[in-house]
Amino acid sequence: MSDFLAVLPQYLMPKQLLTVLAGKLANAQMGSFTTTLIRHFVGRYAVNMQEAKNPDIASYASFNEFFTRPLREGARPFANAEFICPVDGAISQFGVIERDSIFQAKGHSYSTTALVGGDATLAAQFENGSFATLYLSPKDYHRIHMPCTGRLRRMIHVPGDLFSVNPTTARGVPGLFARNERVVCVFDSEFGQFVLTLVGATIVGSMATVWHGVVNPPRPGTVREWRYDDQDITLQKGEEMGRFLLGSTVVMLFPKNTLNFNPEWQPTKTLRMGEKMGNKPN
Repeated sequence: MSDFLAVLPQYLMPKQLLTVLAGKLANAQMGSFTTTLIRHFVGRYAVNMQEAKNPDIASYASFNEFFTRPLREGARPFANAEFICPVDGAISQFGVIERDSIFQAKGHSYSTTALVGGDATLAAQFENGSFATLYLSPKDYHRIHMPCTGRLRRMIHVPGDLFSVNPTTARGVPGLFARNERVVCVFDSEFGQFVLTLVGATIVGSMATVWHGVVNPPRPGTVREWRYDDQDITLQKGEEMGRFLLGSTVVMLFPKNTLNFNPEWQPTKTLRMGEKMGNKPN
């Protein structure tokens, strides 16, 4: 079956409605039913609860409390590198931004301007820069951490579709990551400005950041922006910056001559938060 035919049902299904219902279910506190649901999920996806700060499945009041569980101390040591991987996940794509074009999958690309919600001035800073797209599967740890130390400047919530973001959908839906709902976070760092984008997906109930809390819902259908120039919100390398309430994808943008990726990186490679992502070129 072609990738297009595989994703065709997603064009027809009521993705927004499914996402709202999934969010309500994930937040519901239903006692033994919630525990049974979590236990089934852990078994189905082979979730390693020994890495969790709290490994007791029965103690989680809701599915989302389990899904966004913190890790135990020392579970993710940080590599000795200038940039570290911000999530547990798998590499979807990474490399050079061709002028303003980001490679998604064979035959598909999208622009940096579209990704950041139409701000051409912001996007221009990443012309011929670097990007990395990291996919978080259901079994993964779903908190997002800083790849390097950064001071928050802007956050942009961009409304959009809610297609799945799995590899098949990435191959079958043009411009997927600039088409789905997303939260664009802009930081200053010693290496220049960079963008960390949280991309939503089908049944991703919401996305949250540590400085704002839950960003969506609400979903007003228009671009929303927050500026933080008058606040000193600085997050250290490896510090938590946000989380997915049900999983999705992170897309990062870096300026030209900022980052040499880890030579061991390749598409589909599985990563753990804190591993070496790369260093600044000499």
